[in-house]
Amino acid sequence: MLDKGVSTTIEEPQMFGHPKGLFYLFFAELWERFSFYGMRALLTLYMVQEIFKAIVERDAATAAVYASYGSLVYASTVIGGQISDKILGMRSSIFLGGILMAIGHFVLAIENDIAFFLALAFIIVGNGFFKPNISTFVGALYKEGDIRKDSGFTIFYMGINIGGWIAPLLCGWLAAEYGWHYGFGLAGIGMMAGLIFFWSGIKKHVFGDKGMPPSKEVYEKAIIGIPQKTLIPIIAVLCVPVIAFVLSSYKSITSEDTFLIGEKNLVGIIFLAIGIAIGVYLVNILIKVTLEERKKLIMAILITFFMTLFWGFHELSGSVITLFASRNVDLTFMNASQTNSLNSMFIIILAIPISMLWAYLTKKNMNPRTPYKFGFGLILAGLSFYILSISKGSANAEGMVPFAYLIAMYLIISIGELFMSPVGLSKITDLSPKNIVAFMMGIWFLSSAYAFQIVGFISKQLAVESTDANVGGLDTLDIYTDGFLLIAKYALGAGLIVIVFSPLMKKLMGKVH
Repeated sequence: MLDKGVSTTIEEPQMFGHPKGLFYLFFAELWERFSFYGMRALLTLYMVQEIFKAIVERDAATAAVYASYGSLVYASTVIGGQISDKILGMRSSIFLGGILMAIGHFVLAIENDIAFFLALAFIIVGNGFFKPNISTFVGALYKEGDIRKDSGFTIFYMGINIGGWIAPLLCGWLAAEYGWHYGFGLAGIGMMAGLIFFWSGIKKHVFGDKGMPPSKEVYEKAIIGIPQKTLIPIIAVLCVPVIAFVLSSYKSITSEDTFLIGEKNLVGIIFLAIGIAIGVYLVNILIKVTLEERKKLIMAILITFFMTLFWGFHELSGSVITLFASRNVDLTFMNASQTNSLNSMFIIILAIPISMLWAYLTKKNMNPRTPYKFGFGLILAGLSFYILSISKGSANAEGMVPFAYLIAMYLIISIGELFMSPVGLSKITDLSPKNIVAFMMGIWFLSSAYAFQIVGFISKQLAVESTDANVGGLDTLDIYTDGFLLIAKYALGAGLIVIVFSPLMKKLMGKVH
């Protein structure tokens, strides 16, 4: 029997008290995240050891491409979401995105530098269509006021973390045992598995009429004689070589004949221009809104800024921290790429206990408001990097540190993530003026893209200049641990600033908790 207040229809297939479609989306997203995180776990090491192995500045080139890739992956979701809302609908967008991503993973299995950049471009374009729409699809399964919606998203996000936990373990093992391209190939198979689950859900009609194009007329409207439902996939594919060219502008680091403003490559220039435009637009909005709206909007901007800073430190896991694990950590039961699974593993273990903690504190009227949670999250990020910095004191003669330090680092930063990430998105919707909520949601998603620009900057500062494929030792340890200490200071400082100014932020937020 359904709880009072649940709004549903008899025709909707149900499973375990939720729409049956939720579980098809759960497995589709699990396998999509399997492909995404499985590839990401290998990417930095593959670039350092294969793509750029012949150049001295291989770490710097890797940092630039990894940052550009990460930024474009998250920025593409803003465009893909808009196209889905206005033309394609969620079903067609998810299929188009999944197919493009699968092509990208399989192209990565080709041992060729041009194929490498084309593969990343396919994944970027595909992710733009897939990622924003499958999450939105989950919400569409529930009618407004359905009290099961929050628990439905909890189940769905567990699929994300299961994929993020298993993928590095399997893809990392396969790459180590049989070769890089077997690992990338397995990621592609994961993406295809996700599409098969999604397709089977459609064939079994578990989604009802959800996810269809918003307008059949617009969907089939011809432009230059081609229906939009066909034209958009064509344009998406045509964008791939353009994005591949943009990604290859990493050469600006080592050559003066390519795109260069300071030390930025082409992607860095693009995001700098976008950032300036967003800043000007926000200032214009702040001038026009009421005093009460201005206070809340300032708080929304601050939350987004601090979340960007946190993700900038957190996403080092796929770049600098993976290289540190490869070169300076005495790994015992997993290889360097497999250590990328530790974050998702701790999220799975800790998500329910921490949510229970917030529920308990709420009953005691002691649940910290959002600014305090953000401050503590940044402090925990700082502590996690401080632990890596002091690992130097336990290094052996070869500059290898105990694996326990890396495990402790992931444990602490995962707790920090659970302090910040789950509450941030909902607060953006609460704090933003109604007429720009969609715009601020776009800014929130773009914050992850800008976080990768931070990743690229830090990674370049910690680059090891050598053509030796077996870089390691005490010199490398000094570079990394000194860098981790500096990151710790910045993160701790940012967290303390947030804590000190939390009373002021509380006033800006008003009644929003």
